[in-house]
Amino acid sequence: MRELSVRSGVGTSPWIVSDELWDRLEPLLPQRERRFRYPGRKALPDREVLCGILYVLHTGIQWEYLPQELGFGSGMTCWRRLRDWNEAGVWQRLHEVLLAELNAASRLDWSRCVVDSSHVRALKGGSTRGRRRSTGAGRARSIT
Repeated sequence: MRELSVRSGVGTSPWIVSDELWDRLEPLLPQRERRFRYPGRKALPDREVLCGILYVLHTGIQWEYLPQELGFGSGMTCWRRLRDWNEAGVWQRLHEVLLAELNAASRLDWSRCVVDSSHVRALKGGSTRGRRRSTGAGRARSIT
């Protein structure tokens, strides 16, 4: 029953990934090759691990306390996959894809756009700063 809800996205749980979102996200995920010699245990499907990641982020529990009964893998597996996807730039590309879709559908209001320094670098420190003006009424009294 849980398998059906994970695949269809049906249910009230916000950590279950819908088919629509999965179709957008799956091509952005890096493909991992299994070793030919000593392949080890087969990796969990990315979609189930993503549900585990979303469960931890939604509930705020610690990674190590992710319930095994949910079938999302261990908390360490989810954490490692999140780290790998972050290093591969998956979230940035997903953000760009979703913004492009919304922009093509004219669903973005660019007049309310804000530029944040965490996304746009100011090369060479930006423009030169002018002289700072005092906000006080006059010079302060010496305290020494």
